[in-house]
Amino acid sequence: MKDSQAHRATARALFAIISATALVATSTWARAQASPDAGHPLTRAEVMHELEELEAAGYTPSLGDDSQYPSDIQEAERKVAAMHAAQKSAQMDQDPAMQAMPMQK
Repeated sequence: MKDSQAHRATARALFAIISATALVATSTWARAQASPDAGHPLTRAEVMHELEELEAAGYTPSLGDDSQYPSDIQEAERKVAAMHAAQKSAQMDQDPAMQAMPMQK
């Protein structure tokens, strides 16, 4: 009985270490992908906004042991990037100064 409790404790500790390592690795990668040219460290508000956008795009980080990871977050990131591109395009279409500029090839 004590062996099974020790085994469970060891398994929980190993899971916690692996989870923490995965979280650090993915958050570092996500930060690098999110703002390659931001020129400043992300604020907590910026990180929370990014997480809200990803959740709105279908990513659910609270699932825990997610068998679809990382494809689910990558799909959400693609959706968010497409939304940002569409917003930027719409903004440029509405800006009269941008309409007068010639398109560069």
